[in-house]
Amino acid sequence: MAAPQPTVVPFPGFDKDKDAATLRKAMKGLGTDEKAIIDVLVNRSNNQRLEIVAHYKTAYGKDLISDLKSELRGDFEDAVLALMEPFPLYDAHNLKKAMKGVGTDESTLLEILCARNNAQIKAIKEAYKKAYHSDLEKDLQSETSGYLKRTLTGLVQGNRDESTGVDQAKAQADAQALYEAGEKKLGTDESEFQRILVTRSWVQMRAIFDAYGKIAGRSIEESIKREMSGDLETAFLNIVKFARSPAEYFAEVLYKAMKGLGTDEARLTRTLITRSEIDLGDVKVMYQAKYGKPLAKAVESEVSGDFKKLLLGLIK
Repeated sequence: MAAPQPTVVPFPGFDKDKDAATLRKAMKGLGTDEKAIIDVLVNRSNNQRLEIVAHYKTAYGKDLISDLKSELRGDFEDAVLALMEPFPLYDAHNLKKAMKGVGTDESTLLEILCARNNAQIKAIKEAYKKAYHSDLEKDLQSETSGYLKRTLTGLVQGNRDESTGVDQAKAQADAQALYEAGEKKLGTDESEFQRILVTRSWVQMRAIFDAYGKIAGRSIEESIKREMSGDLETAFLNIVKFARSPAEYFAEVLYKAMKGLGTDEARLTRTLITRSEIDLGDVKVMYQAKYGKPLAKAVESEVSGDFKKLLLGLIK
């Protein structure tokens, strides 16, 4: 498989002093130069932005985040502040938000935990503990129940096999085990699905799905839809979709965030920011292929103002 294509990469001639000065000037005096702020932020990597935050305080004795908060408003402010956070902390905040208040936003929990590697999950857990003096795993368990709770508990361990080779014999055995746990018997052995979907490497899973299709005569997705329902069905389908194609998975997340009446700005922002340094280039290509419209055009028709300019800057 080709290497994933990000849209945001480290800026080659990075100069934190110059960038800090540009941001300071953009916020000094009457009015704010939003364009200057956008130009700097969408063309720097997350690590570079964090360096600017640290340098700004040294150079001006002021907190860049506080200055941005006092100058900006609305969705644009939310997106700018999100860009200025370390990725693990941003994920931790989003997980917390998904568990806050009445009802839990399971789709956000799954979207984040399905799509992070082991090192990222461990970093998120540390950031969560630091920010909330609370244990992410315990909080997830108190917010969910049944098999979904078990699946999220499994995912948050950050113990997925990350080897890059494929063992065909093992794939065949796992496919057979899934078939016997679902289609072949009355009732479904959900724990067998979890054992395989939460522990096997992404490349191995693609081999398992191919073998499964041959054994069952239908795709693993079709079987999950037949055998399960509710949150667990959603959880397993999320994992399968992400395993098959991260770019297609996130193209669909973005499409759903913009579909119908009203736009889910939080999901739109989160997806574009968290994928910008990973594979947003691939997501763009996939979006166009799947929905017949460039991602930038879709975003343009859904949002406006500086918020729109910032998101389009991430999409490039």
